[in-house]
Amino acid sequence: MTFEEFKDQYDRPGNIVLLEGKRDVKEADQDKLVQLGEKLARETKYITFRSGNADGSDLHFSTGVANINSDRLEVITPYSGHRKTTNKAGTTNSLDDIDLTEEPKVVYQSKSRKKTKNLVEKYVDGMRSRYAIKAAYIIRDTVKVIGTNSGIAPIDFGIFYDDLNNPQSGGTGHTMDVCEMNDVPFINQRVWYNWI
Repeated sequence: MTFEEFKDQYDRPGNIVLLEGKRDVKEADQDKLVQLGEKLARETKYITFRSGNADGSDLHFSTGVANINSDRLEVITPYSGHRKTTNKAGTTNSLDDIDLTEEPKVVYQSKSRKKTKNLVEKYVDGMRSRYAIKAAYIIRDTVKVIGTNSGIAPIDFGIFYDDLNNPQSGGTGHTMDVCEMNDVPFINQRVWYNWI
C-alpha cells in the first residue's frame, strides 16, 4: 500500500486510524515515527488519530500528530490521569469512565489471550490490586480497536511499530490480534517506512 492509496481509502469524515506499537523504539527509528505522525496530520484532512498514550511508539507517533494538530488526536487510557504530563491529545477517554458490565464484546475479546484471561476477569469483577491493574492495559488495547457501546467508535485502520524480530507479541500483539478478529486492516513499518 502506498501513502496515496492509504489516503484515497481512509481520509474520509469519521474515519479513525490507530497509531501505536512497542514501547522499545530503536533510537534510529524514533524520528521516523514523529515524521509519520506529522505527515499523516499534515497531508490528510479528515482522519482522527487514536493512541494508547503509552511511552515509546505511542508517544513518538502522537508527538508528530500533535505538532500539526492535537485536536485530531485522541487517546484511550487505562485509568484517569495516565501519563497526564505527556498526553498530547485533544480528546482523552479513560477506562475509568467505561462501565465494563455494559461492554461484553470488549471483555470477551480482552480475554482472548490465555496469559491474561484470569487478570481480565478479576479486573472486571472489581479487583484493583497492583497485579490486576495490568488487565486495564489489555482492556484499553481492545477498546482502542473496537470501541465501546457507550460511544467510542471503532477504528478503520491500524498503523503499528512492531518488533520485527518478535512480531505480534505483548500488548501490541494483542492489539493486532483484536484487529484481525474484527477484520480491521493494519500495517507495520515494513510498509509505512516507504511513506516518509
